[in-house]
Amino acid sequence: MTKLLLATRNAKKLDELRRILEAEAVTGVEVVGLDAVPEFPEAPETGETFEANAVAKAADAARATGLPAVADDSGLTVDALNGMPGVLSARWAGGHGDDQANLDLLLGQLRDVPDERRGAAFVSAAALVRPSGSEVVVRGEWRGALTREERGTNGFGYDPIFVPEGDTRTSAELTSEEKDADSHRGRALRLLLPHLRELAE
Repeated sequence: MTKLLLATRNAKKLDELRRILEAEAVTGVEVVGLDAVPEFPEAPETGETFEANAVAKAADAARATGLPAVADDSGLTVDALNGMPGVLSARWAGGHGDDQANLDLLLGQLRDVPDERRGAAFVSAAALVRPSGSEVVVRGEWRGALTREERGTNGFGYDPIFVPEGDTRTSAELTSEEKDADSHRGRALRLLLPHLRELAE
């Protein structure tokens, strides 16, 4: 069994990758998170792109642990805000990871934006870095539009205000399985699958 480090302490991201590997019948790979390895200095996310942040996180983790590592950097790009909050999504309101403050700020900024101009996309860049230093980076996008109020409880971040194209429900109203099938992170991780399968060979 090959250990694969997902460079996160977010239990929901760990569950998501495990579900995708299981659904795609990827065997011989055991996914562990940062809580399962000795602590190491984690560089701050200072990249200007999702890809740069994902590679930096995965490279730090692979170097420190000697394990192949996957990291993702993801966020919401809003058309009416010229692609922001983008890489600043998790700290849009100032503090890191205050979902409610980020949501409230974004909804306030879009208050006067008409429905037809509320287009947005969730973006995820996922990087796989091996201890040898070789790296693969992929990108998944999930287009949709933003609501004027929160709906649903199955999700985190901006999920309660994002309605994917072709649906009327927010991301937070979808089941975990529906979300895995379509989400930006799901799309990015599936692009990595051929490389993850190689790890078990």
